[in-house]
Amino acid sequence: MKALKVGVMSKEKIRERTLGIARGEIIPKHGDPKIWFASMKSLAEVLSDDNRALLHVMADIKPETIAELARATGRKPNNLSRTLKTMANFGIVELKKTDHKVVPRARATQFTVITT
Repeated sequence: MKALKVGVMSKEKIRERTLGIARGEIIPKHGDPKIWFASMKSLAEVLSDDNRALLHVMADIKPETIAELARATGRKPNNLSRTLKTMANFGIVELKKTDHKVVPRARATQFTVITT
């Protein structure tokens, strides 16, 4: 699994960049991060030691349900589900919905952080 590039820049700059891309004024470079955090604090919360360990477990066992992942990690399903949704909102985790279940998949277990 390849390292995922994540960036840190202010909310205002993220907004300006997004609007510039939408207007065609900014063309993202090949190596630019696709995931942006508004602060190092928010990055540290989402990519905490526990959450990075969770990503490794997901990559290793490839759970078929959140309940299976909860059993493997000893985390409570409700709290785990909330964590996974947050990580999915940032694009770090995929939550594939199939046949009445949600299959969690880690998009990365290693990260390169770019700050601006």
